[in-house]
Amino acid sequence: MRYEIDASLIKLLLPDIVLAEDGLARLDERAQRSSVAQGFAERGHFFDAVGAMWVAGELVHVEDLVLHDAHMDSRAPSHELTIAHAVLRARRRIWTGDANWALTRAGLAVLSGAPGHEREAPRAGVAKTNDDDTDALLSAELAEIDAVLERSTRLLDEHLAKPAPDQSPKPAPSKAAGDPMGLFDDEEWDEASRLHEWCRLIPLADTMPCVLGAALLFEGWEKIEPLRRQHWLGGLLVSSYLRARGKVTSHLFSFHAGLRTVRHELRRAKDRRTRLQAFLQGMTESAVLGLKEMDRLSLAQTQMELRFKDRRSNSSLPHLADFILSRPIVSSAMVAKELGVTGRGALNLLNDIGVREITGRGRYRAWGIL
Repeated sequence: MRYEIDASLIKLLLPDIVLAEDGLARLDERAQRSSVAQGFAERGHFFDAVGAMWVAGELVHVEDLVLHDAHMDSRAPSHELTIAHAVLRARRRIWTGDANWALTRAGLAVLSGAPGHEREAPRAGVAKTNDDDTDALLSAELAEIDAVLERSTRLLDEHLAKPAPDQSPKPAPSKAAGDPMGLFDDEEWDEASRLHEWCRLIPLADTMPCVLGAALLFEGWEKIEPLRRQHWLGGLLVSSYLRARGKVTSHLFSFHAGLRTVRHELRRAKDRRTRLQAFLQGMTESAVLGLKEMDRLSLAQTQMELRFKDRRSNSSLPHLADFILSRPIVSSAMVAKELGVTGRGALNLLNDIGVREITGRGRYRAWGIL
């Protein structure tokens, strides 16, 4: 596939590029100055995870994802809910790392679950320690212990007149030995080479406007399909790319939240110009939805502050307000666990702060800002 974009195509995409650039700049500037920026960034993880499943053709309710993340499921989690929670954890891992960590070789290895790599993402601003010397000394000590055990075993076998074990090299087990039906690994689908091919697009995207480079990376991810079981990772890498380029630094951009509003026929069109326009339109819609979300959160924060303005200094209502702003919905059990109060105390606090109850039921109720 040819990934270069000529000047004629850029000229046709220029109106969409301008709209996307302007929308993302307005959203980032608003989020940096807003008092609800932290809650907005945390809520974006949930909405983007649900949007990623929507784009993949699966329906996951945001309230189920919130309860599953709090380990308070109302029922057994479905397969789709488990994948959505994996998207949520991946977004948090990318956000807590450096701006360009997810696009590095180590970051892609961790996010794709490659064996032999560390499980946790490096924290931003935390220096790494070099333990090469310690590992080398430990390996040498273990090698000496193995040699002593081998000699001891050989002497015992000779003393007891046991036949010596066959020392001829055994053939290495084939890759399909543990997966004879090819249910987990497809030898014809080389994910490593496909992922390397996609990474070669990053230098090309760096030469283009930020949003156009991000759209090019997402189009390449859709065409190359490096990870078949983690296809949702492409949208997260696009958000990380926007952060690495300095376009959206206040939060991890929720690309799937706006992409879900774009019709499937446009996202999967045969014409390349239509696909790129759809991806740029998805970024613009995500920015518009983000601005509306911050308007709702700012209004809700003002209303809640009026409730506890004259309260005592050690009141739990300010902490409850921050917790409500960081989740799409909350339950009394979640509030009790977060604030360290009883269930009855959580209900009293929710009634005092004046948050809307969204279920309309007498039991298994939930409160939130939607």
